[in-house]
Amino acid sequence: MGSAGTAAELVQRQWGDHRPGLRYEDTVLTHHQVASGAAARAALLADLLPAGGEPHVGVLLDNTPEFPLWLSAAALAGAAVAGINPTRRGAELARDILHTDCRILVTERAHLPLLAGLDLPGVRVLVTGTEAYAELLAPYAGAEPAAVARPGTGPGTRMLLYFTSGSTGAPKAAICTQGRLAAAGASLAGHFRVRREDVHYVCMPMFHGNAVIADWAPALAGGAAVALRRRFSASGFLDDVRAHGATYFTYVGRAVQYLLATPERPDDREHRLRLGFGTEAGAVDAARFRERFGVRLVEGYGSSEGGAAIQRTPDTPARAVGRAAARDDLAVVDPETGRERAAAVFDGAGRLVNGAEAIGELVNRGPTPFEGYWRNPAADAERVRGGWYWTGDLFFRDAEGFYYFAGRTDDRLRVDSENLAAAMIENILARWPDAVAAAVYAVPDPAAGDQVMAALALRAGAAFAPAAFARFLAAQPDLGTKMAPAFVRIVPAMPVTATNKVHRAGLRREGFWCGDPVWHRGPDGAYAPLTDEGLSALAAAYTAHGTPVPPGLDQRARPAPEHGPNDESQP
Repeated sequence: MGSAGTAAELVQRQWGDHRPGLRYEDTVLTHHQVASGAAARAALLADLLPAGGEPHVGVLLDNTPEFPLWLSAAALAGAAVAGINPTRRGAELARDILHTDCRILVTERAHLPLLAGLDLPGVRVLVTGTEAYAELLAPYAGAEPAAVARPGTGPGTRMLLYFTSGSTGAPKAAICTQGRLAAAGASLAGHFRVRREDVHYVCMPMFHGNAVIADWAPALAGGAAVALRRRFSASGFLDDVRAHGATYFTYVGRAVQYLLATPERPDDREHRLRLGFGTEAGAVDAARFRERFGVRLVEGYGSSEGGAAIQRTPDTPARAVGRAAARDDLAVVDPETGRERAAAVFDGAGRLVNGAEAIGELVNRGPTPFEGYWRNPAADAERVRGGWYWTGDLFFRDAEGFYYFAGRTDDRLRVDSENLAAAMIENILARWPDAVAAAVYAVPDPAAGDQVMAALALRAGAAFAPAAFARFLAAQPDLGTKMAPAFVRIVPAMPVTATNKVHRAGLRREGFWCGDPVWHRGPDGAYAPLTDEGLSALAAAYTAHGTPVPPGLDQRARPAPEHGPNDESQP
């Protein structure tokens, strides 16, 4: 099909293509109809955007056909889409809309209650699926993409403002230009050999960069169709995949674990799906997914802002992510000194034996496609320091140049003066047959540093068996002496963010006093329930060491757990 330098050019290629291009529930639009609908919205956009203002459109929608239509429209109009997270509320939601200078906000009836009472000066709200919306679009029916494409739109034209998730502070809006989006789509389409007859299943939220950059864009670049799911549903996944003839999907966070937790069916392998691409599934769950569904999962790494990428090659070890992309000069360094860390050393069982020397922050020392955050120079300066791009992610690198993910920098634990990475412990806990999902995080030690705490969500019908869990830990050859969880919290459902990532900030805040059953590991390695008396003893230990007592530990009644939004994420 040739190359395209902009997303607008990719949208224009759909004109005249009458193959199915967009599927949603019982609706099927051809590529031509998608391009026509995008052209109509682009023409409307050109008339509605005020002169002299930023050409930014906020999109507060679930994964309905209107979302990719507005993405395509913005590309043609030389505008930028700000994906607005529908799990945000009140002042935080208003802040996201106003911070990105949205002059128009496209939403749907289901989300109107979120906007009630918000002060959004200068923002015009369009509500899809209404008569007023249809009347606005009617005069532009029949518009052609080439005719409405904004002159001067090029690879450097701003296309996306997507918020990065963070555990603290207001989320930052990362910039993605038309050129970067088109290049990412073409790269993935080439790497995964996307065919025109493929169908990309988009079940991750489109307000997030993963669904747009790793799923929608390669479909657009490769001429494949897109099938949408309003919101991710583990129980509805296989039926959707089969109904739409999906061949490819992306995932983030705990989506794969939720799919594996659904009841097995005799038709689990009756589908066209051939590939899943994403992050955080882990080697154990990837193997389970392939065994059950017959689908290969490819774990990749690319920072949301585009500053660094790691690509999986055929010779990549099972637990590694891959090697540095050709354009990048990656290194694992000490976050404080910038000195490169030692190469990873493994024992005969595959256990990392020099984690304290090998684990560090991944940086890109070469040219980076990072395009900055919208009106946030402090965040730009934090991300790019000393000419290097700092990913905020922990990795280690072996002697052959393969990189292994070890978690976020704020997921680092320091136990008895040894640095540990949460992701490494989580990968071990994922082998526990009764666990659907595991999250590891730090709780403060009364004397100094941290203790390891784990939250486990169990498979349906399973109960936590402390003795069996202790035996399981003792049998893991790569579980270091400091890695065993001192505390285990059993959650009915893993708290996650709107993008299916573990809500670790909430878990850390709740700590021991969380309302769920918590088990404490004794000196003999056995686990016993953490009782009210045990909690009081913990509080006394903090006081005795002169360490601040964690919030809530000195209370006498446990609060309800602070679970994050799960929507349909749980099976």
